This record gives sequence, structure tokens and C-alpha cells, in this order.
Amino acid sequence: MADAHAKPQHDYHIIDPSPWPFIGSVGALIMAIGGVAWMQYLKGNEFHLVGLNIAGPWIFFVGLLVILYVMFSWWSDTVKEAHEGHHTRVVSLHLRYGMIMFIASEVMFFVAWFWAFFDASLFPNEIHQVARAEFTGGVWPPKGMEVLDPFHLPLYNTIILLLSGTTVTWAHHSLIHGDRKGLINGLVLTVGLGLLFSMVQAYEYIHAPFAFKDSIYGATFFMATGFHGFHVIIGTIFLGVCLVRAMRGDFTPKQHFGFEAAAWYWHFVDVVWLFLFACIYVWASHGAVIEHAG
Repeated sequence: MADAHAKPQHDYHIIDPSPWPFIGSVGALIMAIGGVAWMQYLKGNEFHLVGLNIAGPWIFFVGLLVILYVMFSWWSDTVKEAHEGHHTRVVSLHLRYGMIMFIASEVMFFVAWFWAFFDASLFPNEIHQVARAEFTGGVWPPKGMEVLDPFHLPLYNTIILLLSGTTVTWAHHSLIHGDRKGLINGLVLTVGLGLLFSMVQAYEYIHAPFAFKDSIYGATFFMATGFHGFHVIIGTIFLGVCLVRAMRGDFTPKQHFGFEAAAWYWHFVDVVWLFLFACIYVWASHGAVIEHAG
């Protein structure tokens, strides 16, 4: 009787009190203050808080360490709850709804950068924005701008990401059919391709013929592609964690939401890149001077 009363009579999971939301909020506040202190330091200014000059990068990294610790601990608790059987059919469904909403919010995040890019590129000589016409020469890309060849490194990265989409799908298919070796091999290839993409993009940035501060073209280019690159790094880490968990045997054909969420996120990153490649690399380079690699 005691056991019967102790077991929940519903499919929902009542989470135990957790310190992670509070500690995560404190870490985010420290990061925000540290970010301001770092920017003031870069400008050569002081930044005083409670009478102390805290200008410098170190507070930001203290906050970042707190956030990383919270992420590791909170997700570890979630994995533990899954192993304890708390992720029932209803809980799993709600986790999927949460991931869908998160990806939807990420879509809107990138919509903002595409909006900024198209606003500048489609209306480079708008009458009520004289300064814009002055800086762009009334054309897009701006006059005298040398742009990247879309069919060189950007095309390589497109092929890399499309390949990674097939390998992560292979890993998912293997997991569903109980093929642990195929799951691990697919994840190894996907993580490797993600790392390769980041290295190619870093090389592209280092050798780009324009800088962030040169023009509105550079600003919109680096913000859109840079944030995508950041998402690729996050997705690679996400899949790397899944690889470790797969090697430990955490995933089963019936319980593998952690991997499924990572695969959804990776496919989202793939799709965003296709839009970036088509719009910012190919379309926006039309009529401009193309930088040719030596």
C-alpha cells in the first residue's frame, strides 16, 4: 500500500526543487555586467560598480563559467530523470513542443538579420535615407566593394552541411532500428563535418576582402553568417554530447529525445544556411567585383 501511494497516479512529472534557474539567472546577470565592463575596457574607459573599477574581460568569463556549469548540471538532471522513468509519453510530448517552440524562436532571430540585409540591399538609394545612398553609391553591393566568390568556399561549406544532414539522418535511422554501430558512426561523421564547416568559415573570415566596420554590406554579412556559424558550433557540441551518450548506451529505439532534439536543431541549421548561401552569397554578389582566390 505504501508503494502504491508513493507512485504518481498521472503521466506528469512534478520536478523536485532545483537551484539551477536561480543560479543561471545570476550567471546571466554577471555576464551582462561583464560584457559592459569588457566593452568599456576596449574603449579605454573605466567602469565603476560599488566604487570599484571592474573594466576588463574577466567578469564576463566568470559569468560564462557559471552559465556553462548550470547548463551541464541542469541537463545532467534531465538525463537522470529520463533514466528514472519520469519522461512518460506526456512528458516526452511536452519536451518536443518545447523544442519546436525554441526552434521557432530561432527562426524569428534569423528573420531579423535577413530583414536588415534585405532592407539595406533592396533599397540602397532610398530617398529618405540619404546617408545610406551616400555610403552604398545607390547600388548593392556598394560601389567599389569586392565580395567573396559564392562558388568557392561558400559552396564547399554548403556541400559539407548537406552531407552532415544525411549523416545525422543515417544516425537517427540506425538508432530507431537498434543499430548502435551505425548510430555512433553517423554521429562521428556529423560532428567531424560540423568541425570542418567551422574551420572553413574561420578561414573565409580571415581572408575576406572586407571587414565588419567597412560598410553596411560587411555588417549585415558578418552578423547573419556569424550568428549562423555560432549556431553550427552549438549544434556540433550538442551532437558531440549525443555521441558520448550513444557510446555509453543511453539511447534506445523508444527513448532518445536528446538525440532527436539535436537532429532537429542540426536540420534547422542546414536550412538556414541554404537561405544564407542563396541570398547573401549568390544573389548579393550579382554585379559585384568577385574576389578570386590565388
